[in-house]
Amino acid sequence: MPEFILIIGVIAIVLTVTALASGLVERSPLSFPMMFLGLGFLLGRGGLGVIDIGPHSPLLEIVATLTLALVLFLDAVKLQIAELGKGWLVPALVLGPGTGIIIGLGAVALALLLGFPWLMAFIGGAILASTDPVVLREIVRDGRIPRSVRQVLKFEAGTNDIIVLPVILVLIAVASAQAGGAAQWTVFMAKLLVLGPIIGFAIGGIGSWAMNKVDARMAIREEHQALYGVGLVLASYAGATAAGGDGFLASFAAGVAVVVLNQSLCECFLDFGEIASEMAMLLAFVLFGAVLSGILGSVALGPALILAALVIFLIRPPVLGLVLSRAKLSWEARAFVAWFGPRGLNSLLLALLVVQARIPGSELLLATIGVVVLASVTIHGASATPVSAWYGRKASREILDEEREATVAGLFGQHAGEVPRVSVDELAELMSGPNPPVILDVRARASYDHNGSQIPGSIRVLPD
Repeated sequence: MPEFILIIGVIAIVLTVTALASGLVERSPLSFPMMFLGLGFLLGRGGLGVIDIGPHSPLLEIVATLTLALVLFLDAVKLQIAELGKGWLVPALVLGPGTGIIIGLGAVALALLLGFPWLMAFIGGAILASTDPVVLREIVRDGRIPRSVRQVLKFEAGTNDIIVLPVILVLIAVASAQAGGAAQWTVFMAKLLVLGPIIGFAIGGIGSWAMNKVDARMAIREEHQALYGVGLVLASYAGATAAGGDGFLASFAAGVAVVVLNQSLCECFLDFGEIASEMAMLLAFVLFGAVLSGILGSVALGPALILAALVIFLIRPPVLGLVLSRAKLSWEARAFVAWFGPRGLNSLLLALLVVQARIPGSELLLATIGVVVLASVTIHGASATPVSAWYGRKASREILDEEREATVAGLFGQHAGEVPRVSVDELAELMSGPNPPVILDVRARASYDHNGSQIPGSIRVLPD
């Protein structure tokens, strides 16, 4: 069978199975990453042999590059920095060191358990510090979970990639001797950390501004605006890469520019971008599953599974519990956030960057990361529905501290100011006046569900 027919068939399977199985996935311990990784594994060299693809495949490189660039751009747009205001710095400073600790502990585990050289071990530790927004997708959409808790997960998933990506790129440069003396390193770091992000920021900012101006004059159709947004992502990546910078950091910077400069992209692009990135992610899962089925035999399975257990159960949960110790969260919320740090597509995409650099031992590292990802996708994917249901029931029975905050910044005590209070008599007088106020009932879930009394005419809004 010609390869392009096979790829079209795989895409068809991804699109149709995703739609048909969506209801089942929402009601069961299954997850799409689990399904499509398994499908790729079955079709790959270690299974039926239908898809014969290796880690150096140009197809895998193209799909992975497009997927990671689009994911980083959307992560930046969805960070809600404008909503967090000046308070975004506090959670960033809290969660950032947590990522650094996880990188260090992961590196120690890789070096001691699997014998990786320390440089490769730290690259692997950085890769394993990245959490996957795909597995978290259903959790951050679950309205039973207080909004501030969902925002912590989104904020961490959106920021840890931008922390680990420069670390990985610098370590790759060291391993492949891309720069020599101090002058060369200065130029390299400037291109990596300055040039690429500046180009991406300029393209994202100017591009979104131009669309707003032209749309105001000529009313551009939504489908064209949706395609325009994808064009900005590709232009940011290509422009920065052509100039010698890093295209992935540029893609993230382009998304930041849209938010920071208070520009807006059509909701149609966000919807289309979400759908396009989701389909690209699931296709990438199939391809990575096929790749892993052919290379997992090179890994010492016992030590790799011990590494997976350490990463999932013993490294991230205590570290996140520590960094969240001063946040206004119930113990259930801390446990919920600390548990859901799934490793998935992002880790595989970052590991592929190491393979593409052709560093010795990179394929073994990819296979090792693959074992951790397979374990994480299975464990976290299977636990997402029951653990979310448990926490949702807790929120419906008790008034939790995190319900009183709408943002992750609020959990760390960052408030714009105190809200003035009004007495019962003052409210009654306002209600009987000629211009009565709109009254919002923002009691916690447990208080509202177990108390039938309401202020007449009030409108129910969740407190977060």
